[in-house]
Amino acid sequence: MTDLPPATDGGFARWLAQRAGDMLLKLREEMGYADPDQLRKAGDRLSHELLVEQLRRWRPADAILSEEGADSAARLSAERVWIVDPLDGTREFGEEGRADWAVHVALYAQRLVAGAVALPAQHCVLGTDSPPPFPPMPGVQGEPIRLAASRTRPPALLARLAEKLPVELVPMGSAGAKIAAVIDGAVDAYVHAGGQYEWDSAAPVAVALATGLHASRIDGTTLEYNQPDPRLPDLVVCRKALAPSLLAAINS
Repeated sequence: MTDLPPATDGGFARWLAQRAGDMLLKLREEMGYADPDQLRKAGDRLSHELLVEQLRRWRPADAILSEEGADSAARLSAERVWIVDPLDGTREFGEEGRADWAVHVALYAQRLVAGAVALPAQHCVLGTDSPPPFPPMPGVQGEPIRLAASRTRPPALLARLAEKLPVELVPMGSAGAKIAAVIDGAVDAYVHAGGQYEWDSAAPVAVALATGLHASRIDGTTLEYNQPDPRLPDLVVCRKALAPSLLAAINS
């Protein structure tokens, strides 16, 4: 990969997410899985350092909000803020054979204007610079709605939702992997109400919106980013045609 990044923000987001993902794959190979906690800590730290270093080198005027500590009050008045999650799905990263972890890179400038999600162990990068095609519709009408769900902490909302709609829970790891599964049609929707932060969803939501999908809070309101408190506890990502019935069931 060339050391010179693309000039466009979307291309830069993809380039940066790819670089961090490649580094994380190499780290996994070098450290192995004998001490998963140390592997996870190293992955979080080194990916954060890579992202921040490259952002400060190539976008020095922009602000940064990172899960691993880059934040300042100045971002609230900044015109451009990069919202990054250096390693989304840290638990899965430390488990041999798991591919449901990601790197998130998004640019917020009054709205999400660019973003990329690297799924390194799946050898895939999804980005707004070249949005994926709209996901195929389910093969058979009347089949359960396939919902991406946390493999370790599925929110209680999903159990209540299953009482109102025919749903099938599909367990998987990181938020980025779940939204990527909606984007590529592996599942029909991702509904989360268990607590998250802006960096958990900014990049995958940017790609989902560029693909033409619906993304909102579970009450249907707009997802807001670069807020004083970066907590963004709930969201829904799905096909636009599915959104009305899904939101109605959630809020009934």
